[in-house]
Amino acid sequence: MGEEFMLNNVQEITPDRLVGEASLIKGQGCRFVTVTCTDLGEAHDLIYHFDDKGELRHLRLKLPHGATLPSLSGVWFAAVIIENEIQDLFGITVTGMAIDYKGRFILAESSPKAPFNKLGGIAVDVRVRPAAAAEAAAPGEAL
Repeated sequence: MGEEFMLNNVQEITPDRLVGEASLIKGQGCRFVTVTCTDLGEAHDLIYHFDDKGELRHLRLKLPHGATLPSLSGVWFAAVIIENEIQDLFGITVTGMAIDYKGRFILAESSPKAPFNKLGGIAVDVRVRPAAAAEAAAPGEAL
């Protein structure tokens, strides 16, 4: 406990270099694994994970809120799954996806928009009332 986790084999990139760098990695025989995304408040932190003969390699980028993210589905078709999840859960617009579910890959129409996003996610959309006020509400009345 107390030790900071360090990720090895990480290359920091910008969004405009993502597809080119991923294409180079694929050309070196690596396989696409997944993408992790975290909302840092001022930007999203995205880490792309690749398998290189049993060793993991990573591309990391910071994406400001409101910026678009280029799709890797033209390089690795499998990326379309995690890219749609990121689009649904974080509200990031991913451009050029082979299949774009337009925010409805895993979320229903009535779901909160970008629920994993600190700005405008569940923390903003969920409202809490005192128990007495909730009990007094008419059936069907929005809480």
